Amino acid sequence: MFQLFKRVKTVVGSELNALIDKAEDPVKMLEQYMREMEADIRDAETAIAKQIANEKMLEKKLKDAKALVEKREAQALKALEAGDEGLARRALEDKKSHQANVEQLDGAYTRAREDAQHLRKKLDEMKSEYQQMKLKKDSLKARAESAKTRTKMNRTMSSIGSEESRRGFERMEEKVMQYEAEAETSEDLRSSNRSLDDEFEALETNDVDDELAELKKKLGK
Repeated sequence: MFQLFKRVKTVVGSELNALIDKAEDPVKMLEQYMREMEADIRDAETAIAKQIANEKMLEKKLKDAKALVEKREAQALKALEAGDEGLARRALEDKKSHQANVEQLDGAYTRAREDAQHLRKKLDEMKSEYQQMKLKKDSLKARAESAKTRTKMNRTMSSIGSEESRRGFERMEEKVMQYEAEAETSEDLRSSNRSLDDEFEALETNDVDDELAELKKKLGK
C-alpha cells in the first residue's frame, strides 16, 4: 500500500526530467499519480476502520472476561460464607479458566491497539506527504505549462527572419526598385517627346516679349 508513495516521491523529487525523457506528458502523469495516492489513502482508511473495530471488539471481550472473573470470585466467597465449600471450589475453578482467557484477550487487545495506533500514524504520514506532493504537483504543472508555452513561442520566433523570409523581402525590395526605375524612365521619355509645336510656341512667346520691350523703349518707358 505504501510503496506507491515512495515511488511518487522519487518521481516528483526528480521533477520533470524522467517524464520528459520518456516522452510522457508530465501533467497527465502527475495527475495519475495523485489519483493513485488518493486510492491508497482510501484503502488505508478502510484497513484502519477494520482494525479499530477489531480493537473495540477485543476490548469488550476483555471487559466481559474480567467481569466474569470478579463475579466468580464473589460467588466463591458467597458460597464459603454459606458453608458450601464444593460450590466455592467450582466457582474458583471457573474463575481460573476465565482468568486464563483474560490474559489471552489482554495480549490480543494490546497488539490490536498498537497496530491501530501504528496504522493511524502511517495514515497521517500518507496524508501529510500527499499534501506536500499536491503542492509540488501544482508547481510542476505550472512549470510544465510555462515550458510548453516558451517552446511554442521559440519555435514561432525561429521562423521569423528565416532565410526564406529574408529572400522574400529581398525579392520584394528589388521589385519596388524596379517600379521606381520604370517611373523615372517614363518621366524622361515624356520630357524627350515634347512636340516641335511646343518648342516653336515657346520661341514665339520669347519674340513677342522682345517686341514688347522695343515698343516700350520707343515710348520712353
